[in-house]
Amino acid sequence: MRLKVCAYDDGDRVVVEVSGEVDLTADHELQQALQEALDTSREGVELDLSGVECLDCSGLSILLKVREQALRDGKSMYLRAVSSPAHRLLSITGTLPLLSPPGSRGTEPDPRVEVVQLRRAMVTRPTIDLARGILMATFALRAEDAWEVLVMVSQNTNIKLHLLADQLVSAIDGEALPDGLQEHVAAAVRAAEEVQT
Repeated sequence: MRLKVCAYDDGDRVVVEVSGEVDLTADHELQQALQEALDTSREGVELDLSGVECLDCSGLSILLKVREQALRDGKSMYLRAVSSPAHRLLSITGTLPLLSPPGSRGTEPDPRVEVVQLRRAMVTRPTIDLARGILMATFALRAEDAWEVLVMVSQNTNIKLHLLADQLVSAIDGEALPDGLQEHVAAAVRAAEEVQT
C-alpha cells in the first residue's frame, strides 16, 4: 500500500496521519510532510501511525530527524497512535520512549538518555540497511520481506536488530554465522518466500 500522509490542525499542534508503507521509496515525501507540519505548528506535531503497514529503518530515521529538529525549535513530536508493525520496530530499536507522549511513563525522560538513544539509532541504521540489502540480493527478497526476515530472526533469537545486522554483514567478509542463527535465517526466509507465492 502506497504511503499516504494527511495533516490537520488540532489547537496549537498539527496531527499527521500516516498510512501505508513507510520505506526508502517514501522517505522524502514523509520528511517533507512532517517538516511542513512542524513549521506551521505552534507547539509541535502528533503522529498517528495506526495505518502504517510497514515501517523500515529509513522511515524511522526520518521520524528521528524531524523529532530532533522539533527539539531544536522548542517544539515536540510524539505518537498519538501506532500500528503493530511500527510499534515492533520502535520497540526493537529502543526508540519508542523517544516518541512517547510526555509523562506517559510517569516521568519526563532524561535528555541525556534521549541523546544517547538518538545517536545509537542513527549509527546503527546504515548497518541494518546493508544487512537488508544482503538478504535481498542473496535470497531475491523484496525490501519489505527482507525487513520482516531481520525482525523475525531478531525476535526468535533475542538478538538486538543492530547486532544481528552486524553478524550478517560480517558473514559477507567470510565470518560464518553460528549454526543456530543460520537455521533461524533460513526458516525466516522460507516463511517470507511462502508469503510471496
